[in-house]
Amino acid sequence: MAAHVGASRTPQEVMEHYVSMYIHGNLGKACIPDTIPNRVTDHTCPSGGPLSPSLTTPLPPLDISVAEQQQLGYMPLRDDYEIEYDQDAETLISGLSVNYDDDDVEIELKRAHVDMYVRKLKERQRRKNIARDYNLVPAFLGKDKKDKEKTPKRKITKEEKELRLKLRPLYQFMSCKEFEDFFENMHKERVLRAKIRELQRYRRNGITKMEESAEYEAARHKREKRKENKSIASSKRGKEDGKEGEFAAIENLPGFELLSDREKVLCSSLNLSPARYVTVKTIIIKDHLQKRQGIPSKSRLPSYLDKVLKKRILNFLTESGWISRDAS
Repeated sequence: MAAHVGASRTPQEVMEHYVSMYIHGNLGKACIPDTIPNRVTDHTCPSGGPLSPSLTTPLPPLDISVAEQQQLGYMPLRDDYEIEYDQDAETLISGLSVNYDDDDVEIELKRAHVDMYVRKLKERQRRKNIARDYNLVPAFLGKDKKDKEKTPKRKITKEEKELRLKLRPLYQFMSCKEFEDFFENMHKERVLRAKIRELQRYRRNGITKMEESAEYEAARHKREKRKENKSIASSKRGKEDGKEGEFAAIENLPGFELLSDREKVLCSSLNLSPARYVTVKTIIIKDHLQKRQGIPSKSRLPSYLDKVLKKRILNFLTESGWISRDAS
């Protein structure tokens, strides 16, 4: 306006003249009412309707580096990812258009498409909220700042870690604080139940004062230690008796002291006397040495040695290194 009037007036002088003459002057008083009614109707529904802007309100952007943004495909200004949940959700409304000649069925069909699209957006945003609430993105990147800065109140046991994994599906129905309170209350419940069982055991044993419980616990610990020592000693004794009983059928036969532990097990399993085993072993090894020296030999094994026994003994001697595999 100052350029149109000429160089004699500055923009500030033109603005002051317009406001004083046309807005606050007689013309403004006659044309502009003192109170302007709000004729704009708000068609949105903040309470959660289909067009409510609160349903898809973006969260503050994540505090991650540019390299981590590229790794995740994250766009901080839009709080979006290159690949979102239900990536093809926009195809439901991308081809919709409002025509004046649409009948009621077509209008309702288009409204149904919009409703489906809004539901998908709500689900997409719900998943983002869960990931943000439980700090999943920093945990995925290996830098969970929240857990590192906040020292744990107590050490979590292995059973509690397994229980937390079992309760993981509840994350989508509870906030992080609600879940932590719920998990802590479960821990308190287990502690209280254990304490109640302990007090009931004291009462069954005639203890009515906490001062008497220390002496009772010391005596009980000694009894359990004594029982444990007895059980260990009996188990060792049983093993020794079992080992001796395993060779009870052949330990009194001649030649038993010449056998190794593995040979004792073999003779016991084959029900073969040590003397017969030593005889068969001597014949097989002698034939093997003669064959290696090029001396022809005719094996004369005892008549009590059938094919099954011969095969078992040959395999045993081969595995033990007495004879080569080719000779066996």
